[in-house]
Amino acid sequence: MLIVDKKEFSLGAMLAISFLVVLVIMFLPLFGGRNAFEASDRLFNSIAKGSTYYIPNVLKQNEEFKGKSFDVSIQLANEEMLKRASQLFFDAGASVSLEGDQLRVQGDLGKTLDLALQHSDTVFHNRGDELAQKYGYSQKEVLFTWHSAFKALSRALTRQEKFKEATWIDEASKRSIEVAYNFYKIEPRSAGSAAGILSFSLVFYVIYTMWWGYAILFMFEGLGLQMKSGKKKEV
Repeated sequence: MLIVDKKEFSLGAMLAISFLVVLVIMFLPLFGGRNAFEASDRLFNSIAKGSTYYIPNVLKQNEEFKGKSFDVSIQLANEEMLKRASQLFFDAGASVSLEGDQLRVQGDLGKTLDLALQHSDTVFHNRGDELAQKYGYSQKEVLFTWHSAFKALSRALTRQEKFKEATWIDEASKRSIEVAYNFYKIEPRSAGSAAGILSFSLVFYVIYTMWWGYAILFMFEGLGLQMKSGKKKEV
């Protein structure tokens, strides 16, 4: 296929080559040891984490449940999980005892959640090593144990028709334990503090997308290929 317009084809080729050069650069670890995609992913995760810090508010709401007692028997995945959960419940001031493959727990719901929320706050602020040193296993496993125990506790309270307490356990767990677990080791950051880089990312994304589009457009036009509307045929 012959080039019918060298000027337009050259412009398109130049845009295509420069587009690919920038793409290669973005794959290089030039952004704090990360490539552009990893760095941007970390930035957006950081902003997302900064906007999901609900723990202080959950702690305030949890005051309502202090003094509400519970007495349940729960079953967890294995013996090790039961052992870990019993230690956590005990640290929260609950009475625990193993009954076969089940763990009987009697305690104050608000106080139990309070400790889990404090642990979540510690992990959220990337100080999880404190929990690992205390319990002898990783901070994420501490939160996973709380999460598993609370799911079992919620089911047990539902069977006892304590629906308000069960619902609160699920909500508090979702807004604290899950958030802290999912965003561990990511530094929280507000969108306002990253307004500049966010604006640049948006503008760059739009320009970079159009960049490739115009490269193809000019090269095709340089080759004599153009999009034209078809003529309507009269019957």
